[in-house]
Amino acid sequence: MSLVSAQESVLFIGNSFTYGFGSPVKYYRTDTVTDLNNEGIGGVPALVKSFSDQAGLDFKIYLETRGGSGMDFHLENKLGVIGRRPWDKVVMHGYSTLNRLDPGNSDLLVETMKDMADFLRGLNTKVEIFLTATWSRADLVYVPNKPWTGESIEKMAMDVRKGYDVAAELARASVNPVGEAWNKAMESGLADKNPYDGIALDKIDLWTYDHYHASTFGYYLEALVVFGNLSGLDPRSLGENECSGFELGLSRAQVRGLQDAAYRQLALESRVKPAPLVLPQPVGPERCGEGL
Repeated sequence: MSLVSAQESVLFIGNSFTYGFGSPVKYYRTDTVTDLNNEGIGGVPALVKSFSDQAGLDFKIYLETRGGSGMDFHLENKLGVIGRRPWDKVVMHGYSTLNRLDPGNSDLLVETMKDMADFLRGLNTKVEIFLTATWSRADLVYVPNKPWTGESIEKMAMDVRKGYDVAAELARASVNPVGEAWNKAMESGLADKNPYDGIALDKIDLWTYDHYHASTFGYYLEALVVFGNLSGLDPRSLGENECSGFELGLSRAQVRGLQDAAYRQLALESRVKPAPLVLPQPVGPERCGEGL
């Protein structure tokens, strides 16, 4: 993918996995993005905006979100909002189990993603569409009598990805491999696999308190994957002193580890090329204010 050279509009359509439920990310840098529902959300879109500004890219970012919803909700209720203008890029996802009423069944996801893609191309035939394949939910793996009980924590993310691959083919879209980047973070030892038995020393918890939604770490990793796929840039090129990581209280080692997890999954799918790491810069508010 070529890098952005002129301002491009980017719309995020999603639910709490986009707006950052359970984390300070929800209201992070709300003044840098436009919430089409006027609910004052920053969320993952604001993180992507921060990353793109630091990388010298010119994204103007909008979001349209509703908690607990799949793409069927946005099709039925939000086309008037979404259709107000053509979009250059759109990032979107469905419900965390593919189908709220039939977990693991991707039929509804596939149908609604294609319908939304068709609508978006009616606004702009050249729109680039990105479908975000989300993460494994610990509450559906480690709790008895749930859809993925007894499976490995990695398995749910892989099942979700399979559904998104089918949807992406029909919608002519690219997949943001967020769930698999979470798997990479756990595989590397950066993140703990099971929040129910306590978080191991020096590991991070990708989930928030409900073991369902993401923590600040989890949303940060989601944003890194989306940023890398949208821009074609190696997320590691943001450097260990990346501003949003500093503002949200992540250590340099945690920022490096999350950037590496995002990079390794994106590189595995040939979405980004290796770029030299940015040398450490002084960290402080003067680097992380307006006008990055």
